[in-house]
Amino acid sequence: MFRRIDRYIVRQLVVAIVYVLICLTAAIWLTQSLRLVDLIVNRGLPLSTFLYLTVLLLPQFLALVLPIACFSAILFTYNRMIGDSEMVVLFGSGMSPLSLARPALVAAIAVTAIGYALMMYFMPAAYRDFKDMQFEVRNTYSNVLLREGVFTSMGDKLTVYIRQQTSEGQLFGILIHDGRQPGKPETLIAEQGALVTTETGPRVVLVNGNRQALDEQGRLTTLYFDRYTVEIGSMQQAAGERWREPRERFFHELLVVSDNADDVRFRNRLRTEAHDRLASPLLSISYALIGLACLFSGEFSRRGRPYRLLTAVLLVFGCQALYMASITLANRMPAAAGLMYACAVVPALISLFVLLHRRRRPPVSLEAASA
Repeated sequence: MFRRIDRYIVRQLVVAIVYVLICLTAAIWLTQSLRLVDLIVNRGLPLSTFLYLTVLLLPQFLALVLPIACFSAILFTYNRMIGDSEMVVLFGSGMSPLSLARPALVAAIAVTAIGYALMMYFMPAAYRDFKDMQFEVRNTYSNVLLREGVFTSMGDKLTVYIRQQTSEGQLFGILIHDGRQPGKPETLIAEQGALVTTETGPRVVLVNGNRQALDEQGRLTTLYFDRYTVEIGSMQQAAGERWREPRERFFHELLVVSDNADDVRFRNRLRTEAHDRLASPLLSISYALIGLACLFSGEFSRRGRPYRLLTAVLLVFGCQALYMASITLANRMPAAAGLMYACAVVPALISLFVLLHRRRRPPVSLEAASA
C-alpha cells in the first residue's frame, strides 16, 4: 500500500511530467507543423484541415518525448526535495534509496504503459489517417491543385496558371506548360475551362484556345482548338491502396511476411520498426533509474548536486544517441536489432544495481545539507 509520502511524491511527479510533456510536445509540434504551412499559404488548404493534419501528428511526438519528460520531471522533483531538505529528513528517518525511488519507479512504469499504448495503437492509427489525408489533399482538392493568379507547379515538368476561378469550378485565362515528354515541351492557352476528376486522375478541360509546340525540326507549330483535355495528375492509386510506411502499420502488420515488392525491399525497416515499438517505451524506466542513481549516489548536500544533474543529463543523452544509432544500424543489419534492447535495458540494470548497493551513510544533518 502506498504511504502518504509516496502519494505526495507521485503527485509532484505527475504535475511535473504533464508540464514538461506539454512544453516539449508543443515545441516539436510547432516546428514540424511549419512543414505543412505551404498547404495553406501556397495551395489554399482550409485552416480546419491544416489543424486536423497537425493534430494527427501528436501521438508520435508524445511517444518520442515521454521518456525525456519522465526523466526531466524526476530530476526536477527530487532535486527540489533535496534542496528543501525533504530528502534529508526522509533519509535520516531510515528510508533506503530504493524506498525513496519507489514513487519515481511507479511513475516511470505508468509512463511506459502509456508509451506502449501510443506505439502499438494510437501512433500508427493517427499517422495512417495523416498520410491518407495528405495523399487526398495533394491529389484531389481542386482548390489545392489550382489557385487563381498563381503559377502552380505539379511536379518538375508541369506548370498551370489560371487568371480566375469561380465557386462553380469554372476556370478563365488558363495557361499550361507541359514538359513531361522529353524533348517535346508544349504550351497551351485557353479562354476558359474546368477541372474535372476522373478514374485516372484530375484533368483540365480547355475551351477555345491554342497549343504551341516544337516539331522535329525545332519549328514552332500552333494548333487551335475548340476543346482540349490535359491530364495534370495521376490517381490510379487510391489512398487505401498505396504502400503503407512502417510507421503507419500496426504491430501485427509489421510481422506479416509479404511478397509485395516494396515490402521485400523495405523488410529491414519493417522489422526495425517492430523492434522499436517494443524497445523504445522501456527507455522511460531506464532514464528514470539513471536519474535516481545519479541523485542518490552521494550525500544529500548542495555541493555535488549540479555535477550529479549534469552527469545524469549526459548519460541520458548518450543512451539516446546510442539508441538512435542502433535503429540506423538495424535498418542495414537485422542482427543489430538486439542493440536496441541493450540500449534500453542495460542502463536500467546498472542504475538499479547502484541503487541496491548504495552504502548506508549516517543521517545527514540539516546544517550539513545546507552547506
